[in-house]
Amino acid sequence: MQSEAVYRPVRMGEMRATLTEGTDGVLYVRSSETLGPYPRAMTDMLARWATERPDLVFLADRGPDGDWRKVTYAQAWQTVQSLAQALLDAGLDAERPLLILSGNEIEHALLGYAAMLAGVPHAPLSPAYSLVSKDFAKLKHIVGLIQPGMVYASDGERFAPAIAATLDAAVPVVVRTNPMPGRPTQIWADLAKTPVTPAVAEAADQVTPDTVAKLLFTSGSTGMPKAVITTQRMLTCNQEMIRTALAFLADEPPVLVDWMPWNHVAGGSHNLGIALYNGGSFYVDDGSATPEGMKRTVRNLTDISPTLYFNVPKGYEFLVEHLAVDAALRDGFFRHLLVMQYAGASLAQHVWDGLDTAAYTATGQRIRIITGYGSTETAPFAFTTTWTVESAGLVGLPAAGMEIKLVPNEAKLELRLRGPNVTPGYWKQPEKTAEAFDEEGYYKIGDALKFADAADLSKGFAFDGRVTEDFKLATGTWVNMGGVRLSAIAAGAPLLRDLALTGLDRNFIAALIFPDLEACRQLTGLERSATNEEIVAHPAVRAAFQARFDALAAKATGSASHIARAILLATPPSVDAGEITDKGSINQRAVIAARARAFADLYAEPAPGHVLTFARKA
Repeated sequence: MQSEAVYRPVRMGEMRATLTEGTDGVLYVRSSETLGPYPRAMTDMLARWATERPDLVFLADRGPDGDWRKVTYAQAWQTVQSLAQALLDAGLDAERPLLILSGNEIEHALLGYAAMLAGVPHAPLSPAYSLVSKDFAKLKHIVGLIQPGMVYASDGERFAPAIAATLDAAVPVVVRTNPMPGRPTQIWADLAKTPVTPAVAEAADQVTPDTVAKLLFTSGSTGMPKAVITTQRMLTCNQEMIRTALAFLADEPPVLVDWMPWNHVAGGSHNLGIALYNGGSFYVDDGSATPEGMKRTVRNLTDISPTLYFNVPKGYEFLVEHLAVDAALRDGFFRHLLVMQYAGASLAQHVWDGLDTAAYTATGQRIRIITGYGSTETAPFAFTTTWTVESAGLVGLPAAGMEIKLVPNEAKLELRLRGPNVTPGYWKQPEKTAEAFDEEGYYKIGDALKFADAADLSKGFAFDGRVTEDFKLATGTWVNMGGVRLSAIAAGAPLLRDLALTGLDRNFIAALIFPDLEACRQLTGLERSATNEEIVAHPAVRAAFQARFDALAAKATGSASHIARAILLATPPSVDAGEITDKGSINQRAVIAARARAFADLYAEPAPGHVLTFARKA
């Protein structure tokens, strides 16, 4: 019934593009939409809303007592100026950035904007580099690369081992709570009271669209993290691109309830930026895309009704389970919601249908679901859908002001991008910068796209996997890794969290599977004290994966789409081993390298007993 219901009215922008042919099969696609004017710096928007909407809540998060701590635009602007003065007093400048080790919280956000106001780059890092890593290798690399002039950590005691292991004692440390034992530490609240002098306005006047606003680290597929330079122009023009596509953002102050980490471009630049650029309110969700984290998200979404909502596909999968049984959550979540967006991977059809059903149950209407596409290097918004789509897979059309280049690569069209939102390069790594751009100045993102409809450009594009991740079997057959991976994730949901595919120069495709251990445990009826090994070895779990992947194998059209064997891994992906990036995505090569014994077992003859095998129908 819900498929026949009308969508809740929402004002969306136009997405149009033109296509021209180059030489050697190269295609150029340019947005036909005009990119409107955008401000010099994101802090100009903070100053604007402090005047126009001084009493509106800009930021809120959960305090130690569980209640919302709230900061208005007027309060934020005053505090940011004081913090900017403190940064200048400490001698920070373009070559001595601010390093932020903590996750999402009011103090983090205001320090970041203070650095922007003072013309000082800031580098927000994944807390896992400090709290999960045991050797601090990535943190040591980052500190050596950027040479920070100050470090902020929310809790001095929790971050003390990482700071002591990686930062010189002369680097000032600022904390929100719990000063570091044995090391001089400043308290954030004291810095926020710093008297403002004309030096702040003078520093702010020197900020230009080309001033480096932040350094965002992306681990990529190999090697140590690179620092992606993010300029003020990238941030502001990207927000204008977003508002051109999502026109409703200009109609009323948006309200966001969001958990996505600010060390990642989607959370810290895209989502938080939407609230600031459009004079809206951002509520920090202390949940996450995990079963336990979703319980906190449910509390927050029941409390605060968003107008625009973002999550990763796994987060939506957990949310759908709660929406199906929690009427208060349904009513609160959908009360003012205009659009839902997902990114990072394809949304499984059963999750899509579940969101659709929940929206109809709560409102009698459908809520539009869209997707976008981009990367840290594109600030990130580069593509989006604005029209009604009924299933996953599309990335849409290029944003206003963008142009793309599609280069034939084997059987695919390799994507390259150019526009004012594209990074000028990598911090202090000119060789990496040179490698990232082609002779026409297009950024080589490493992904492939395909036309949704070869006869109709207006239908946009669909993601066609990573160019570098595709591989050949020993038979010479090419495997579209992205397509096979998405099919496997859909087949394994909700028992499967992620997987790494193998098969390069082998006779068949196999998979190293990271199960959703909690979902699997519930399937077995085992107690919470059960070990991971007991869970993955349980007959009910093995039977469930056997049935799902047997069905997938039955649909395979050949060796290039047939996963023939799999192992259920008992240990989650390791940050230190590089198996999982700061974005939360799986590093295929690192998983294979770190799980050498399991990889060998996949191709052993005969297959060991713990290896699942899936036969394809002749």
